[in-house]
Amino acid sequence: MKEKLRKKFAELFGDAEGVKVYFAPGRVNLIGEHTDYNGGHVFPCALTIGTYGAARKRSDNKLHFYSMNFERTGLIKSALDDLNEPKESDWTNYPKGVMWTFAKRGFEMPCGMDLVIFGNIPNGSGLSSSASLEVLTGFILRDLYGFDATNVDLALIGQYAENNYNGMNCGIMDQFASAMGKKDNAIFLDTANLSYEYAPLVLEGAKVVVTNSKVKHSLVNSAYNQRRSECETALAELQKVVDIRGLGDLSEEEFEKHKSAIGDEVRVRRARHAVYENQRTIRAVEALKNNDIKQFGELMNASHVSLRDDYEVSCEEIDVLVDEAWKIPGVIGSRITGGGFGGCTVSIVRDEAIDTFKEQVEKAYEEKTGKTAEFYIVEIGDGPYIL
Repeated sequence: MKEKLRKKFAELFGDAEGVKVYFAPGRVNLIGEHTDYNGGHVFPCALTIGTYGAARKRSDNKLHFYSMNFERTGLIKSALDDLNEPKESDWTNYPKGVMWTFAKRGFEMPCGMDLVIFGNIPNGSGLSSSASLEVLTGFILRDLYGFDATNVDLALIGQYAENNYNGMNCGIMDQFASAMGKKDNAIFLDTANLSYEYAPLVLEGAKVVVTNSKVKHSLVNSAYNQRRSECETALAELQKVVDIRGLGDLSEEEFEKHKSAIGDEVRVRRARHAVYENQRTIRAVEALKNNDIKQFGELMNASHVSLRDDYEVSCEEIDVLVDEAWKIPGVIGSRITGGGFGGCTVSIVRDEAIDTFKEQVEKAYEEKTGKTAEFYIVEIGDGPYIL
């Protein structure tokens, strides 16, 4: 991959002298969906697929961007003076947003850069290609310009950029998982205070399988921001009767006791998901520590039901994938992963059942939806690094 990027860089800019090549991972979330902006817990892990970037400083203030995934778009030219607001609706708004956020924090880029990127995360799959690109950009800026920022800072900068430059009101999970990933570990993160611990993902005799529905989700244009707004309103209603900072502060019992304060049935369901999903995530990590993979799978399944019925972020195709997975002996758990409205499912499948899982799910999915699913047996990797 390194040589492929250097070759393309030399082709575009004359030579590849002094070019460095970087990587930042995508992520899959095992459980804890739509809890990150509700002050709850999440349990993602970084993947070995992600975004690669070849970068070099320039002697002027020009910014040149090229994506090997969107070659028909060609070289996109910009300048440091043009960062103040997103101009075009293209992929460069993600790196530009990170540059803009660094500048807002007092880290001015003294000169421009040339950047060639290549991502091997399927586009629109819900495995956080945007967060991967944001963390990659922050990692490159820190290395090239010597900016004083920790990996946690890179996650926060990426999230701020996505919220305020790209208009996507996401929580911290995706960027945090990409920036803080650790091989063979998932990250148990409390989004209320960013305290976290690594939990070894030891799945003896089983694998994590991600299934791509091929239904692309576009979260900015979807109901994602609406879900967040519904939760914020429900929280404000609950705060009139109970002293909490976020929905993640409530136990199931406390929620049931005070839910009548929420003035709308839809908002009750949204808040119920946030509260119950947070508690499921805490119990799931505990189950993993106790080597109770069966309970972990049951909690994954319950998470999907809640995301489908209470949070309403699934879709027909995703439900077919999950329903078919549940029918197969050897599938420990299966659920939608990511923001929703398409994208992927994540399943834990026993080794001896993987071939059956792929064959049966693929066949039923094609029969019922006319679409062809893609399967990835994922490996859990590290956060960003220099190749």
